[in-house]
Amino acid sequence: MAVHPQLPNAITIARILCAPIFLWMLLADGGAGGGLRWAAAVLFIVAIATDGVDGYIARRYKIVSDLGKLLDPIADKVLTGVAFVGLSILGELPWWVTIVVLVREIGITVYRFIVVSDHVLAAAWMGKLKTVFQSIALSLALLPLASLSDAAVWQSAVWWASVVTMTIAVVLTIASGIDYIVTEVRASRKRGSR
Repeated sequence: MAVHPQLPNAITIARILCAPIFLWMLLADGGAGGGLRWAAAVLFIVAIATDGVDGYIARRYKIVSDLGKLLDPIADKVLTGVAFVGLSILGELPWWVTIVVLVREIGITVYRFIVVSDHVLAAAWMGKLKTVFQSIALSLALLPLASLSDAAVWQSAVWWASVVTMTIAVVLTIASGIDYIVTEVRASRKRGSR
């Protein structure tokens, strides 16, 4: 079966275009947990899940491109960054968490553009793991699961699940940022010694 070589990039771009729609739906609900909140959460989950789809198609049909390597992590950062900001605007996530995540994400993205003429900084394994945990943590935070029951045990379980996954996501965000820096410093030393 022939696959258009730009299909993975088109899926990645679609993920970026979903971000403002998702943010509008999230904020329009005002944190009430109604239909728009559920729709926003589902849109986020579907959009972030396409991260695996575009990568799989690119690898399966051997149509991996430098543009795709550059755009794919940016698409993840746009979507997750918008989710972090939206949750903080609604008062559901402390701003310091969002700021820490955004500083790391924007810093790595800017660096990617600085070095793009020299080499493409592809996502490393820890960066991919960070994205998985951010996706899980944000999905749990976005889904208004607490509204499904008034039982204190349920409310507590939802809260703890959200706190634990978000904590892991933030730790991995910081650790993967440090990992990128260390890897790039080592690589530049090797290039400089040639």
